Amino acid sequence: MGIRNILLIAVAIVVVGASFSGVFVLDETQQAIVTQFGRPVGEPRTEPGMNFKVPFIQRVQYFDKRFLEWDGDVNQVPTKDKTFILVDCYARWEITDPLQFFIRLRDERSGQSRLDDILDGETRNAVAGHDLLELVRSSDRTPEIVEEYMQEVEMLQNIQVGRSRIEDQVLKRANERTTDLGIRILDFRFKRMNYAEEVRDRVYERMISERNRIADQFRSEGQGEARKIEGDKERDLAKIRSEAIMEAERIRGRADSSATAIYARAYNRTSAARELYGFLKSMEVLEKSVDGQSSVILSTESDLYRYLKKMN
Repeated sequence: MGIRNILLIAVAIVVVGASFSGVFVLDETQQAIVTQFGRPVGEPRTEPGMNFKVPFIQRVQYFDKRFLEWDGDVNQVPTKDKTFILVDCYARWEITDPLQFFIRLRDERSGQSRLDDILDGETRNAVAGHDLLELVRSSDRTPEIVEEYMQEVEMLQNIQVGRSRIEDQVLKRANERTTDLGIRILDFRFKRMNYAEEVRDRVYERMISERNRIADQFRSEGQGEARKIEGDKERDLAKIRSEAIMEAERIRGRADSSATAIYARAYNRTSAARELYGFLKSMEVLEKSVDGQSSVILSTESDLYRYLKKMN
């Protein structure tokens, strides 16, 4: 193989390499800028498809065109009412100007670091500027409570701002600080809030004490209601017993009256009838007064003796 052929092959390889080096393709998820000796050249490439650059001299810096995730670190922050809480939040952002983003931040890792500074700072300012109640609730709500005494226990304080509006404030202020960075924050949310470890036990103790107080209140009111019910029961029982005794005495009186009338009618009949009636009453008295082991001493003038003597 001659020197000429070798040169032709070398030239062909260089041409093919230059062709491949001078072409780059963007898909739907990418955007890019072309740099020459570290400096951007031309306009950003944001449309998907084939693009060209100067081979070997120019380079392509790719950036993500999709929504990106920012997940902040858990920070301990004091609220306006001096309560230390642990705050964990997240956000979504996008690169809106690749050229400006490259000039100011160079790559996505630097963008994430810059967002750490901006969003963490704005989060601290927002938490420190509001009470804990405003941070954990988004709106006023009216509990569906049936018992009247529960309204005194579960009365909720009204909020002035609320969690959602605080998140919107953080988002707005953070975007004001990113206008010259070529990025835009799409959404910001508090992911989790909790008390700091050193105050958590005290908070739990206060919650337990409050719930015990509520339980004691319910127990006291329940005992008072039970005593009221017991009193009503005793009063009703006494009333029923009194009415029953009164009715029994009324019935007994009517029975005695009827018995007396019967006795009177029987006594006013003939002497034989009166004699029989006296005998039966005497036998009734004897039956009730004497058992198998009793001894009876009768006067000769008693009616019972007279009847017994006649029987002999």
